[in-house]
Amino acid sequence: MTLRRFSAVLALLSTLWLTAAPAWGASKEMIQLQTQVQQLQEQMTAMQRSFDERMGVMKNLVEQDTDAINKVTGAINGLQATLQKQQGDSASHIDQLAGQLQSLNDTLDELKARLAKVSKQLEDMQSSQQSQAAQMSAQAQQDAAAKAAPPPDVLYNNALRDYNGNKNDLAIQEFSDYIKYYPNTDLAGNCYFYLGEIQFRQGNFQQAAQSYDQVLQTFPTGSKAASAQLKKGFSLIELGKQEDGVVELRRVIQRYPKSNEALQARERLRKLGVSTSVRPGE
Repeated sequence: MTLRRFSAVLALLSTLWLTAAPAWGASKEMIQLQTQVQQLQEQMTAMQRSFDERMGVMKNLVEQDTDAINKVTGAINGLQATLQKQQGDSASHIDQLAGQLQSLNDTLDELKARLAKVSKQLEDMQSSQQSQAAQMSAQAQQDAAAKAAPPPDVLYNNALRDYNGNKNDLAIQEFSDYIKYYPNTDLAGNCYFYLGEIQFRQGNFQQAAQSYDQVLQTFPTGSKAASAQLKKGFSLIELGKQEDGVVELRRVIQRYPKSNEALQARERLRKLGVSTSVRPGE
């Protein structure tokens, strides 16, 4: 705007000089001045033209840069929107996968529990079958052995005869066979007792005590119960377990007070120098 005003002023001065020339007369200085003003006006016009051209170029560059910035901004916004959409889709997909994975884990745990339950039932069935098979096998073997064994009265009488004849090895075999073939009869308790008697004779007091105890445990009301308890007490005393032996002898006196075994128990306790009275808890 300043250049344009200055150009207008110069044009006005030029006009004034031209109109005044006829009145005052042309002079050399006036002509020079007019020439200088015209040159200055041309320079100003050129400068204005150059300025306008540069401004146009700058405006064009600014418009181009603005368009470029707008395009880049649009691209960035589009990219951000795409990224946000992808992130949202990924998060949704991940949540879906996580839910499916949890469902699969729950199903797997349920299947494991069912498998463990079925395995336990199968083990129980196998154990029951094996137990039944073992029982059936044992019963079959026992039945077969009983069929092959001598009659119980014959086997027992033979064993008792050999026992009284001091044929200890043969008697042990026969008493053991009787217990093997006929374990549930009353005479089986007698066989345990006579085995204990042979073991007591041989000084094997530990096995003798076990045989006598077998009579007491399996046949507590049998005919040899009192004798078995008496001899168990004697065996324990021989083993150095006097207190335990005394307890057994006192029980004989308490349970069978009028028996011959009770008399023998009192005599042995007297020799040991202990009381025959049963203490609380014995």
